[in-house]
Amino acid sequence: APTEHEAPVLSTRAVERKTQSNAVQVASSEDPTRAQTPPVDADNQLEEDCQLFRQTAMPSPKKQQQFQQQNYVATYFSIDVECVATGNEHNARDVAQIALVDQFERCLLNVYVKPPEGKKVHSYLTPLTGITEDVLSAHGVRLEDAMQHVRAALPPHAVLVGQNIAKDVEWLRLEEGKDFTSLVDLAGVWRVWNPRYKSWSVFSQDHLVKTLLGSDVGEQHNAALDALKSIRLFNYFHYLQSGQGGGEAALDAAKQKLLESPPEPSFAKKNPSWEGVCMGNRKTCTCGAPFFG
Repeated sequence: APTEHEAPVLSTRAVERKTQSNAVQVASSEDPTRAQTPPVDADNQLEEDCQLFRQTAMPSPKKQQQFQQQNYVATYFSIDVECVATGNEHNARDVAQIALVDQFERCLLNVYVKPPEGKKVHSYLTPLTGITEDVLSAHGVRLEDAMQHVRAALPPHAVLVGQNIAKDVEWLRLEEGKDFTSLVDLAGVWRVWNPRYKSWSVFSQDHLVKTLLGSDVGEQHNAALDALKSIRLFNYFHYLQSGQGGGEAALDAAKQKLLESPPEPSFAKKNPSWEGVCMGNRKTCTCGAPFFG
């Protein structure tokens, strides 16, 4: 199980996400003390955003500092992918950013990926991803090269954690039993039985972060920050389960809060189509392509 955590430190400060990068940075999984923060732009905005988020919930900054100073070997890792649209259908996406964060919130990898040779980018989906043509032109590498970095940083004993993590694994063509041991989907971890509809309710990462961790979120995503948020949500789940966090009663209260708090409409719900690209909302799909899963 994840290591013991101190009580959460909550904040309502907004986390602004930007995605400029100088270079690929990767830390070997064999030497976790070499783990580095994500590559950032000249004003260190992304690192400032990550540091700001680290201080909004558990583990506390004091405990986090202890993690950074000691040679902890992680079991749980969050991997997150951002994509650009290489077609007009909602399934036409290609990997544009990959980030890997371990259970101690150390960013082991943050890399931008060029579009496949010969493929046209129909939209960088910048309001959602923060990615631009300039970022990928300046800092993108081939997916094959990026995956070498991923496999160098990801130990085969890893348990991967994330929101709909199976999709990220599919995009990266990682193999269970070879590249990692198993998956933990946060959508399932934090699902809540809804007596009104007599079914399970699942929630977006943004709703989980805003409701449980007290951090305001914007529409724009970044793989490094999203991976950090996934690990925080995973740790928070286990903290609540512990005696220090209040046990099952505290966990039930948190899940009830999720159910009672109205979620903000997603980018896809507010924008069924963006720059001619279908955003894949099931009710307002504009392309007619099939939905998988």
